[in-house]
Amino acid sequence: MKPRQACALLLLCCLAGAAANAAAPVYLAADSAPSPLSVQPDRADWTYGPGQSAQVRIRIAREPYPAAGIPIRYRLGPDMREGREVAAMVPAAGLVLDVPAPAAPGFVRAIVDAELDGKKHRAVATLGFNPGAIVATQLDPEDFNSFWDRQKADLAAVAPDYVLTPAPALSNEQVEVSYLSFQNVGAWPGPSRFYGVLAVPRGAGPFPALLELPGAGVRMYKGARKMAEQGMITLQMGIHGVPLDLPLAVYEGLNRGALLDYNRFQLDDRERYYYRRVYLGAMRASDYLASHPKWNGKQLIASGGSQGGQLAIMTAAMDKRVTALVASYPAYSDVSGYLHGSTGGWPGLFRSGADGSVADQPVAPKLATTRYYDTVNFARRLRVPGLYSWGYNDQVTPPTSTFAAYNVIGAPKSLQIAPGQAHTASAAQQSSIEAWILRQAGLKPPEDAKPKSGGAL
Repeated sequence: MKPRQACALLLLCCLAGAAANAAAPVYLAADSAPSPLSVQPDRADWTYGPGQSAQVRIRIAREPYPAAGIPIRYRLGPDMREGREVAAMVPAAGLVLDVPAPAAPGFVRAIVDAELDGKKHRAVATLGFNPGAIVATQLDPEDFNSFWDRQKADLAAVAPDYVLTPAPALSNEQVEVSYLSFQNVGAWPGPSRFYGVLAVPRGAGPFPALLELPGAGVRMYKGARKMAEQGMITLQMGIHGVPLDLPLAVYEGLNRGALLDYNRFQLDDRERYYYRRVYLGAMRASDYLASHPKWNGKQLIASGGSQGGQLAIMTAAMDKRVTALVASYPAYSDVSGYLHGSTGGWPGLFRSGADGSVADQPVAPKLATTRYYDTVNFARRLRVPGLYSWGYNDQVTPPTSTFAAYNVIGAPKSLQIAPGQAHTASAAQQSSIEAWILRQAGLKPPEDAKPKSGGAL
């Protein structure tokens, strides 16, 4: 068998294995704010088969409606690559646009802008065409496992030095909260520190544990106290080596200054890249929960959204003690996509500008580093059940990228989609996530947190 044929056969086997462990997607309602401008696909689930015809209807709720129609501007094309702007008029019955199916599985997005009574409005609809067949572009290095074995050995050589500081202002009758810090590898010779907020149910236990990992940015944290009140030890982490109880102005300054674009720091060097320290710090946070005297030694769940989803997938793949995970709109998924005519995940590495120039030069060493940090390559190594959740209208972690990661997962997996949702979890998604975590932890979710039935919007 020729190498190319062998690679194709391996890919088909992986896709078949992933499909066998996947439940049918559950479609949930998106959160929406009232707007006079709307754009609606002709399928309720916004999802189409390969080559299937599709349309969107643009409507404007306005009375009286001018006979000539109302002017709009729209862009229509692959997600995050929607193309040039087109001017049009919307009649009272609405304007129907044909949406051409892409040549390969993927997403096509309509972005519509209008100005009404001096106010600007935007509506978005993103249509999925056979998204379960999207294929990741990111390469899986032969030495991926040995690379991370070396990094974990470096972490093991650093004494944890766990320090707990009581946080009585965050505690209550049900939960005792503390600030936690511990030693981690540094970006230089010698250790650094990592910070989190620990919430422990009062009582003898033992309890299941939840590691909550953060989205992008720098901010204050007050702990995952709601889930702790349900009977879980929770550890909510920051990732930047900054204490989590400082004045807000400190975090705002870091976001706009020293830590702006941290996701690109030292991207040329896989041994010094910013996320090396972050990934190892998340692993040590998992170590701490597994060593807690009140942990039940059974359930340890990793959870997060965006960058937190990225870190949840990574932690579950790297730590065999993790028993389940939740990843909402996971970041850093298939970041090589833009180099292959596809759509890459946050933070938009290697995206072409208006003049056609590719960002993040020189590309070769940076691309080589991403292969050791891309969510796709950790997703390939998952062995525990996971709940995954996002919306098609996400323009931060676009759905082409998140499906690229989801489709390689061979472990048991469930996907919940709120098609019209952008870069947040809808109320229905969040309730379903919390209930799923509690069930995985062996706890009974509140009756009002049960997930809605599959396929209903």
